[in-house]
Amino acid sequence: MPIWSEILKELTPTQNGLPVDFDGVRRKYLLKLHQHTERNVILYASGWLQGEAPPALVSINDEDIQAFMEVSHGLHGDQLDLILHSPGGFPEAAEAIVAYLRSRFSHIRVIVPQLAMSAATMIACAADKIVLGKHSFLGPTDPQIMLATPLGVRSVPAQSVLDQFDRAKKECSDPAKLSAWLPMLSQYGPDLLVQCETALEMSKVLVKSWLESYMFKGMDDRKSRAENVSTWLADHMEFKSHSRHIPREELEDHQLSISRLEEDTILQDMSLSVFHATTHTFSGTPAVKIVENHTGRAFIKQNVTQPVQVAMQPVQSIEVAPVPLVMPEHSADS
Repeated sequence: MPIWSEILKELTPTQNGLPVDFDGVRRKYLLKLHQHTERNVILYASGWLQGEAPPALVSINDEDIQAFMEVSHGLHGDQLDLILHSPGGFPEAAEAIVAYLRSRFSHIRVIVPQLAMSAATMIACAADKIVLGKHSFLGPTDPQIMLATPLGVRSVPAQSVLDQFDRAKKECSDPAKLSAWLPMLSQYGPDLLVQCETALEMSKVLVKSWLESYMFKGMDDRKSRAENVSTWLADHMEFKSHSRHIPREELEDHQLSISRLEEDTILQDMSLSVFHATTHTFSGTPAVKIVENHTGRAFIKQNVTQPVQVAMQPVQSIEVAPVPLVMPEHSADS
């Protein structure tokens, strides 16, 4: 099985006075994966682990619809393998991505080579099957709210805001504790609690509806099973952290439809080779997000600092009047 260091060795010989062929190596394994499965293959990966790219560049957002339109163009057949590696992003964008992919493909497998977190976990729940290795993880789907605080903008779990407010209502009945709560309560906007409630509900509703429609389709208990999974994934108190890594054994225990990557060694080799080549691309180029299919059609987002041209005002010359030279007068007898 090609590992990270072996893919690096494969890239090194291409440095003979020429740029490293990151794209060529990555696309070679995408094509080999397609040839093995005879299914369409799309890679969606972000390089948030390789550098300090702004979250807006690596997260799931509405621009990704344009990317998926680009890489879906010209693909034939209704089966898709989506290689997914992402920190997550906007649930609204995830909803749009699922709607688009489901309009194009009737059967979708999501292959997670390492991490599909937050909104990426939501997308995985819209698959017919999720393929996970021993090293693969999903994450909680509890929504995060951007909250302005005296220490700057923070991302906080919506459930934590609701829980904290309930706790404040109980403790503020004691006047001695009111002064301690006032600075925190002053950060709550007029609609913050409603935002938290609706965001939490939306996360559960989307995951539940997708599980019912796709992964659990045809099962007699699909509604109750989908309800249990969607509630569990969105439970902040269960996981304690939005960054918690959920291993496949735990996902299997909750009856998600999981295939083990090691059961198909060629699928494992090709998928991980694509992933390792992708991480090398992130480390060696300005690319921070790659959406690409097995034909080589790609939408690549780069983190490039653009030079800023500053218009300089010309220096104005200043005319100075000449000063007359005054010679000292000499007396006649000197």
